[in-house]
Amino acid sequence: MKVTATQRAVLAITAGAPLVQVEHLTRTIATRAQTTTILDDVTFTVPALSLFAINGPSGSGKSTLLNMLTGIDRPTSGRVIFGGTELRAQGENLLARWRGQHVGIIFQFFQLIPTLTAQENILLALELCHGNGLPRKEWRARAQACLAEVGLGEYADRLPSALSGGQQQRVAIARALANDAPVLIADEPTGNLDSQTALQVFDLLADLTTRGKTVIYVTHDPRLAARANARVELLDGRIVGQHGVADVVTPAANGGQ
Repeated sequence: MKVTATQRAVLAITAGAPLVQVEHLTRTIATRAQTTTILDDVTFTVPALSLFAINGPSGSGKSTLLNMLTGIDRPTSGRVIFGGTELRAQGENLLARWRGQHVGIIFQFFQLIPTLTAQENILLALELCHGNGLPRKEWRARAQACLAEVGLGEYADRLPSALSGGQQQRVAIARALANDAPVLIADEPTGNLDSQTALQVFDLLADLTTRGKTVIYVTHDPRLAARANARVELLDGRIVGQHGVADVVTPAANGGQ
């Protein structure tokens, strides 16, 4: 796959080296009646080329944290440094361009456009990021290659309604691969699938780390979290457990835990 100039700094980071640094991240929501803390002084790093899990029960702050990692939401305090770029310091237009170059996002409910075929959904993703440096004449071949990578090369012309849930999620993964970003971020990617299909989709995500991708995923399933190379566990906005990141998560951080 062709590597764009904007990706080289991220891809140059060796396996196991910090790719994402989260430092004293706090997110609060204030109303006239009260202030609610969603994330409380969270600190950790994500190793490059890892399968990294963020797990915990509903309401623990997982999705909010994921939005911070992609720059969709901004912290009240603290910072996220992603491949050398401090996200909070970027304007909205720069952040949108940065996401299109460096991150592929996978949603729990697929978020496919129902009136577009599998291939057209991927072409739309390429349109939104202007092909991430890929010439337009190569976009259709790129979309087909992404479908083939997830085992759906023969389904390019099918609408989402003609696909099973697992197949729709595979198309969503193919769409996330379209811009050839070094990092995939998945919010409960198996949460809307039956157990057998969920394992198949998760195996596909895990395999991507052997092909040069870093995969960061949110899950409430402890079995899927346990398969990660490294992970953090959230409860009430604080890190209460970690694996594979013990050297960077200290008792002084993470709300004093």
